[in-house]
Amino acid sequence: MSTATALKEETAVSLQTICTKADLVEFSGVAAWIETEQGPAQVAIFFLPDRDTELYAIDHRDPFSGANVIARGIVGDIKGEPVVASPVYKQHFRLEDGQCVEDESVKLRTWPVHFDGDKVVIEV
Repeated sequence: MSTATALKEETAVSLQTICTKADLVEFSGVAAWIETEQGPAQVAIFFLPDRDTELYAIDHRDPFSGANVIARGIVGDIKGEPVVASPVYKQHFRLEDGQCVEDESVKLRTWPVHFDGDKVVIEV
């Protein structure tokens, strides 16, 4: 192999159906379980039908309180970016990338999520 040849690390992407569109609440979050390489995880799914990106999937666990409550947070926006406010200590997390607005050292995991017909499918 020449030095000009780059090695690609192949990672298996698992598609998991987690719910249906009817299970979602517009402009709000719902919680679901997913299977990851590290084991089961709780994910918060947000459905914002008025945006170009309608679905967001981020960690359900609030890193400040340790509670699984993010799906119960209040959805809003800061400077046009969709966020969820944790219901415990009120930190805001951007739905697009999981970044905490108040503390740049804290970031929630995110996953690609999309509709497949009526099904909500997450890429793990």
